[in-house]
Amino acid sequence: MLPGSPYRLIHQSTECPARCGSLMTLHGKINTPVFMPVGTLATVKSVTPENLLELGAQIILGNTYHLFIRPGQELIQTFGGLHRFMHWDKPILTDSGGFQIFSLNELAKITEKGAEFRSHLDGSKLFLSPEIAIQVQEDLGSDIMMVLDTCIPYPATLDEAAKATALTGRWAKRCRQAQSGTGQLLFGILQGGMYPELRQEAAAELIDIGFDGYALGGLSVGEPKEKMHEMLDESVHLLPDTRAKYLMGVGTPEDLVEGVYRGVDMFDCVMPTRNARNGMLFTSRGRVVIKNRCNRDDHRPVDEACSCYTCRHYSRAYLRHLFQCREILAYQLNSIHNLHYYCSLMADMRTAIAEDRFMAFRQHFYEQREIPHQEK
Repeated sequence: MLPGSPYRLIHQSTECPARCGSLMTLHGKINTPVFMPVGTLATVKSVTPENLLELGAQIILGNTYHLFIRPGQELIQTFGGLHRFMHWDKPILTDSGGFQIFSLNELAKITEKGAEFRSHLDGSKLFLSPEIAIQVQEDLGSDIMMVLDTCIPYPATLDEAAKATALTGRWAKRCRQAQSGTGQLLFGILQGGMYPELRQEAAAELIDIGFDGYALGGLSVGEPKEKMHEMLDESVHLLPDTRAKYLMGVGTPEDLVEGVYRGVDMFDCVMPTRNARNGMLFTSRGRVVIKNRCNRDDHRPVDEACSCYTCRHYSRAYLRHLFQCREILAYQLNSIHNLHYYCSLMADMRTAIAEDRFMAFRQHFYEQREIPHQEK
């Protein structure tokens, strides 16, 4: 999309790096900070697009790796792209597939050219290069595309992290060169493992290439929370304030608050839907495990402070009954609640930043949950 920035700063906190803004895409404006529900296979599990609209989702994710394998971007292209294929007319971000190749490393071989891997479905040989990753994402018609990157495990030696980070930089340049001017945004991904000096070098390289936004990759891969926060402190400020900053694959409600506190604009994670299917619900007071016996006779909603469809209509007792019986409705109602909680949390943070009271919001967030936290 360059030149010019699709990101517009609305208010910068006077208390910390937290900020609120907007990001313009082909399918509309996104207000930030924002949480993006994950729809890996062209669906956010257990919920409909109408559910997502009602609970306040502004943008969702699809995954290049999975859609490349099944059903294939050629089929999706015959529908005019991913939006029409899945009946969602708001923005979509597509991950490049780098993390999936990393997580399926026993089936993959990384070379300078790209990633050779075997399908996790039938074992067939496949190949994904930076150029192919961009072509697939352009065929899918997503609003925000991600460069193909090489993820770094935790722990990793300095040499291992340096080699992977350098390859990500070379691939990022090839991704930028492969764009064909569709108007889709392209985000670079900052790697570097747990080594601040590598992240500093990588940030300079990505900025020199020039992207519409920048993501922080290689975090929430098994490192302690303190290490993740340390890397955020070392990394977020390296990225230009004129661009959106996206923390990939994170995380818990606490992670979202701490990320926003450090200046992050965008987040995604499977946690709200995955935990919902396992009976763990997020509330303003902390987590609720719905199968616990204490919920058997409870007439209250999951969260009395919540206005979601689930909390407006159903009791904890009913949700526990559905979950214990493994009724499909349990997964839908639980997912609606968790996603609503995440989207509402982000909306509340946007308001707190705009009113320049984010630090008070952060303190109240932890006091409500009775979870100890450490000031930076």
